[in-house]
Amino acid sequence: MTIDAGLRLATDEAANHRTRIGVSFLALVFVAALLLRWVLPFNVDVSWWLIVGERMLDGQRLYVDILETNPPMAGSVYLLSVALARVMHVRPEVMTDGVIFSLIAMSLALTWHILRDSSARGLAASGALAVWAAALLSIMPMYDFGQREHLALIAMLPALGVFILRGSREPVTPATVLIAGLSAAITMTFKPYFAFAVGFCILAVAAKARDWRILFAPENWIAAGLVVVYGICLFVFYPEYFTTIYPLVCDVYLLLKAPIVALCVTAATALWVCAIMVVLALQNQRRRLDVVPVVMLAASFGFAASFFAQGKGWGYHAYPMVALALMAVGCAIAALDSEHPGYIRFRAAAVFVAAIMFARACLWFNGSIDVQKIEDQVARLGSHPKILMLSAAAVIGHPMVRTLQGTWVSRQEAFWVREIVRRAKMEHAVDAQTAARLDVYVARERAGLIEDFKKQTPDVVLIDNKDSDWGRWAYADPELSILLKSYTRVQTVDGIDILQRMSRERP
Repeated sequence: MTIDAGLRLATDEAANHRTRIGVSFLALVFVAALLLRWVLPFNVDVSWWLIVGERMLDGQRLYVDILETNPPMAGSVYLLSVALARVMHVRPEVMTDGVIFSLIAMSLALTWHILRDSSARGLAASGALAVWAAALLSIMPMYDFGQREHLALIAMLPALGVFILRGSREPVTPATVLIAGLSAAITMTFKPYFAFAVGFCILAVAAKARDWRILFAPENWIAAGLVVVYGICLFVFYPEYFTTIYPLVCDVYLLLKAPIVALCVTAATALWVCAIMVVLALQNQRRRLDVVPVVMLAASFGFAASFFAQGKGWGYHAYPMVALALMAVGCAIAALDSEHPGYIRFRAAAVFVAAIMFARACLWFNGSIDVQKIEDQVARLGSHPKILMLSAAAVIGHPMVRTLQGTWVSRQEAFWVREIVRRAKMEHAVDAQTAARLDVYVARERAGLIEDFKKQTPDVVLIDNKDSDWGRWAYADPELSILLKSYTRVQTVDGIDILQRMSRERP
């Protein structure tokens, strides 16, 4: 054997050894993430979307029989999960987790495939970064696992891979162009706000490559075309989204916004800023910004724009911007110059800081409200209960109703219209014309509540008096007060009245 052949063999063996180590750590990450799904509570919105999926498969119409503010793509993964669960006779929750883990694996595999033959492979497609990306996608979401922002980031990764190739002036095959266009389009159809992330990436890559023609790359046209087709299909198949839901969102839902100062001081924003500073500090050691961190940060800034534009300050809204910023940190660590005199200490310090930020992010995204006491009390009232909740806090009823294998007696997740309008009138100066317009939406929500109550009489009614006046409002309403006469309060838990329907034989 020649010396060159021996060197090649040793190099191949070392590469194979690193691959085996990477695969082992990747498997450990997924095992840990799977175990978390057994320990952590199921997400409130994901639980609601499973109900939506079940009702749609049973023939109910989205935006007509089911009140939901998100576009149809937001429920696509959940609808698929419910359909597969029925075919395979498993719980939709289990199938949903399985589908999402499969999507994560597919997204990572596609991204690695796109980058594997590029000059950026050693950085963007390394085993260590694959493990880091898997942890950010499967572990860090914690309670927010499966939320729409989580799904949108999973969908966007292959597009980021092509953006990296564009920024590196690498050739892009027709297949990867198609994958990137589809990836970007899916991301944007989850929520219109996510166009910021795609747009920021395109602009950043064009600037990095100093080539304005990237603005008109074929994958951008494909993505734009698919979004237009999606919009046309939405108009044709779901006209109520434009006639009923869109005005409701504009007039009512957008009133629910936190002050910009409150958004700036959240733990998620602090983590995001810290991650950006770490990336800049690490890249300063190289005297330039590499294309991979540039793409990750551009997407992160785009999702940050979405976070601030939505203005709610909710944890899952911030997930993509934090995850991508931490992904950029990982890329910047991988790009450190090994010839630097203090390389080992510098890299160890950076890894330690990244681990601390990852742990802090996990704590932030694990924020949930414990309603176990309420669930335990409702469970004592009978099996498979039909539950109606008078509250704007969706977390009270979800996923409790599914855990108890009950039935949700409402066309919507929670009664947020009245609550938003009530707070708007209390906190803001609402003129008479605006108040009259808002009252129409409140009356429509009330009519739907009474219709659902009569159509499917609930066994249990939960009334939220903790942070609102739902009890006083309900008993002052002429029709609701009559409907509630056949119920008796059995317990009050943390400000939530639990009412049980009295049997007809009871005097």
